[in-house]
Amino acid sequence: MQELRFDDRVAVVTGAGRGLGREYALLLAARGAKVVVNDPGVNVRGDGAGPDVGAAAAVVAEIEAAGGAAVACTESVATAEGGRAIVESALDAFGRLDILVHNAGNVRYGSLRELSYADFDAVLDVHLRGAFHVVRPAFPVLADAGYGRVVLTSSIGGLYGNKGVANYAAAKAGIIGLSNVVALEGAEAGVRSNVIVPAAVTRLADGLDTSAYPPMGPELTAPAVGWLAHESCSITGETLVAVAGRVARAYIAETPGVYRPSWSIEEVGEQIEAIRDTTDSWILPSVPDGHTEHLRKSFALATEAAQHVG
Repeated sequence: MQELRFDDRVAVVTGAGRGLGREYALLLAARGAKVVVNDPGVNVRGDGAGPDVGAAAAVVAEIEAAGGAAVACTESVATAEGGRAIVESALDAFGRLDILVHNAGNVRYGSLRELSYADFDAVLDVHLRGAFHVVRPAFPVLADAGYGRVVLTSSIGGLYGNKGVANYAAAKAGIIGLSNVVALEGAEAGVRSNVIVPAAVTRLADGLDTSAYPPMGPELTAPAVGWLAHESCSITGETLVAVAGRVARAYIAETPGVYRPSWSIEEVGEQIEAIRDTTDSWILPSVPDGHTEHLRKSFALATEAAQHVG
């Protein structure tokens, strides 16, 4: 099996000072990429004293000690200015940008009865707005160069929800929609965008009982991210799950549903099991045009029914 390498490629990895991001940065660098190690050095809430260059600098030192090339950047993805500075650090240091991995994250817990607006915004600022803050300046660079790989980070909390983290769940669900748009708008320019849904025991798991977990180190997730970041990546607009050694695809599907020319509330109730029947579900990839295909298939049911009545 030929080794997949990143020689002459430049990657930005956000939240790369610790945990998953560190593992991504080390792997890309070990395979030849020049890496911008971005991390402001704050706590898991994202509100600690900073910026602290120590976390990012330590990863840079590891990369350089192994013969690789990297620079540290302590700007925060939580602002548009920070996002631009992160992208510019790649251009300033290495003259180009090929790969963007948005991994930075924070967590602030609170039930729907308790969660403050400030804590809701603070999490969206890093995860979802943070993704846009780096995608927005990076996308023109990638598209104009005719090549790019974007990897954005969602979560099982974004796919399925979890108690006490409405902010995190909303942000992580939004990541999937953002990646789909990057994939669509980047398709003709050689820019591919996908989502990783990782699960690993890192400092974000502090306070959780992980004693019954199987091995779940960040190194089990990094190869999937590496492949999504590589030029051989053959997919775009998709979501890969990487948890405890399992790599899988997550996808959105629709049931064929039930067509009627008109509906009452009662009829929806009567038909709900048929509406929910997953037999022959539709899987509509975002690229080349899942949006249009959704409408086309939906409208076709109405047209076919009208022709049958006629």
